[in-house]
Amino acid sequence: MIIEDKEFGEVIVRKSPLASGIRFSVSTSGRLQMSVPTYTSTFLAKRFLAANRSVIRKKLPLKDPASQRARDAKKKILMKKAKEYLPYRLEYYAKRYGYKYDHIRLSHAGTRWGSCSSNRTISLNIGLMQVPEPLRDYVIIHELAHLNHMDHSPEFWAEVGSHDPRYKTHRDKLKHFSPGV
Repeated sequence: MIIEDKEFGEVIVRKSPLASGIRFSVSTSGRLQMSVPTYTSTFLAKRFLAANRSVIRKKLPLKDPASQRARDAKKKILMKKAKEYLPYRLEYYAKRYGYKYDHIRLSHAGTRWGSCSSNRTISLNIGLMQVPEPLRDYVIIHELAHLNHMDHSPEFWAEVGSHDPRYKTHRDKLKHFSPGV
């Protein structure tokens, strides 16, 4: 669950049956994160956040809340653009090259451009909306090829290369960008 907070921006609330109390940490994306027992209500989580505001400021190395809010706003814009573009582009290449996937998932992972799971779900990072179109297409083709090869074997790369002859150039150029939003 996500709590919108005026000072800290989006606060990630993770419910855990193993949690015996409420703990604060910083997620890999730089957001404030609360681990709470499973039975904790949203009201109680918000109340605890308000009551511990000064302690959180002192103890956790959060980014400037204003820049976090700007980042959250940017993420929302990228998600909107990604929803309008990536599913259709994925479908286009899937039909063009004869791939069948079950689901698409849009993410904002900090370290991956995309992934393909064994249950045929393709995940694409909304950060792809910040890179040139040929690099987006490379990632989509790369993930589609994983439907046939769940590894990076020579056969996998041959399949990627059959759909994107410039994949090595695209892969190298993609390294100049970060998937994090």
